Amino acid sequence: RSGERMTRPAPEDRRGSGPTDTGEDRRPAAAVPGPVLFARYAYPPNSLGYCGPGDPAALLGAAAEGTDVAGLGQLAARFDGAWPYLQLLAACSGIEDPLDWRVVEAYWVGNDLLARVPPTTLAHSLGDRFEQRAGRRFEPLVSAVPAGGIPQHSFHVFAVYPWLGLLRAGMDGPPMEVLDRCRIRWGRIEAVAGDLVAVTSRALSFDGSRLVLGPDRVEQARRSLDGVGFSGDLRPGDMVSLHWDWVCDRLSPAALRWLCYCTKRNLDAVNSLAAPGPAAVCGA
Repeated sequence: RSGERMTRPAPEDRRGSGPTDTGEDRRPAAAVPGPVLFARYAYPPNSLGYCGPGDPAALLGAAAEGTDVAGLGQLAARFDGAWPYLQLLAACSGIEDPLDWRVVEAYWVGNDLLARVPPTTLAHSLGDRFEQRAGRRFEPLVSAVPAGGIPQHSFHVFAVYPWLGLLRAGMDGPPMEVLDRCRIRWGRIEAVAGDLVAVTSRALSFDGSRLVLGPDRVEQARRSLDGVGFSGDLRPGDMVSLHWDWVCDRLSPAALRWLCYCTKRNLDAVNSLAAPGPAAVCGA
């Protein structure tokens, strides 16, 4: 494909392309280098052994210091789940560096670069990566793309991971925990105490066939480990992003709108493919 075709949004994706961005509250390009921003979001699952290289302490230190940008770039390429999405977003946006901060933000939180990935291109990328491995599961996985799925992190969590399918098959417990904690979620800081914070956020729940956002709940999250962290000074009222049990970043008003939008859009995509659950069958 030519570069021009890769960077043009597909006509069918122009509807509901995302929040209007006035530019007044976007992240300054020099504020956080892309590799550092990537590490802030990649560290929480890496520390649990779920993805990436096997030295989470080094990743935490580099993310907190924000100085070894080249080293962080090398580490980022070893995150097999996230890296192809960064490459896809960069290619479709005409951006040379997959770790450009705009690309990194688009994947973890969301921004207008998402609309530059045509659905057919996303589907082809998923086919290249997962068709042989997923087998019979591949068709429902890729069907979330024409249903409105977009290549923000929640798509990988909701549509690519098998957890939602396991929930629908009747497995309880771990699938729901992973779906809720692995997505990037938003919250409001209520209190700060050392390395920990209290955050009001909305939990994900399952109604028998669909994933839905529940009411507000207060959870405990980590902003640092023995004083080493990357979210800076937090105060009650700050809006933040969370991944697993860590605060990753403060959210600007624009970033918050995008994260809410991307979460809803990818939830709508996977929910539109749901078979009726017990409650629906009973007419409840």
